[in-house]
Amino acid sequence: MKRNEKSILITGCSSGIGYESAHHLQKVGYRVFATARLQEDVLRLQNEGLEAYLMDVRDSDSISSTLDTVLIRCNHQLYAVFNNAGYGQPGALEDISRDALREQFETNVLGLHELTRQVIPHMRKQGYGKIIQHSSVLGLISLQFRGAYNASKYAIEGLCDTLRLELQGSGISVSLLNTGPVTSDFRKNATIKFKEHVDYEQSIFKRRYEKELLSVQTKDDDIFTRPASVVIKAIEHALESKRPKNHYYITEATKLLAFLKRILPTRILDKILQKI
Repeated sequence: MKRNEKSILITGCSSGIGYESAHHLQKVGYRVFATARLQEDVLRLQNEGLEAYLMDVRDSDSISSTLDTVLIRCNHQLYAVFNNAGYGQPGALEDISRDALREQFETNVLGLHELTRQVIPHMRKQGYGKIIQHSSVLGLISLQFRGAYNASKYAIEGLCDTLRLELQGSGISVSLLNTGPVTSDFRKNATIKFKEHVDYEQSIFKRRYEKELLSVQTKDDDIFTRPASVVIKAIEHALESKRPKNHYYITEATKLLAFLKRILPTRILDKILQKI
């Protein structure tokens, strides 16, 4: 199948990896259906030349409605889905309420799962498909004050490892992108969620929050951060390869930490992670 015959639905295209991948894949010949949660972002993407649609992955009806539209547009031949939508909820776990954790899972896990399960019957019927899920280095290792996000990404790992087994012989592949820090609005949006859900003035971690989270809310220039475009090569491989990888470790930080988790005792790894 030629690229101009391949269509891909991407969630979370307002910025960062979703935005970069949507524009790149359209440029190299794919038919891209870009989605975003806010109407103003959809209009901006449309003005930039993308086929863009409103999709709030927290809402099953929104997922169903937009997917139906996309399937009609591509004559029910959807080649791939890239579940990219997500955000980070910072804060120590003892400061994260049940509602905050539920909201984190609604977007990062349940929305991803809902779109995936709605797409699978169509891909089974056509006999092929590519499902690309955006996990994280934090689906492999855990960091302090990232517990809600860690848990959501670990959940994605478990869902996809199981799904891969259940889709054997279907012609549908499942690939996970384990990305490290990249330039995007991720940290800005995470800071908004932190202030919304965490009463940090009353927290035992108040001083650390101010030093480690609030003071770096707009920084994307540390030595580990890479441009969002570094993910593109992995996405293209997952789309083009007859045998796409199960996991794509993206950025040096991800590769290093994944390696350390494989070889180090937990106690030693914990000491290293406490310093990050």
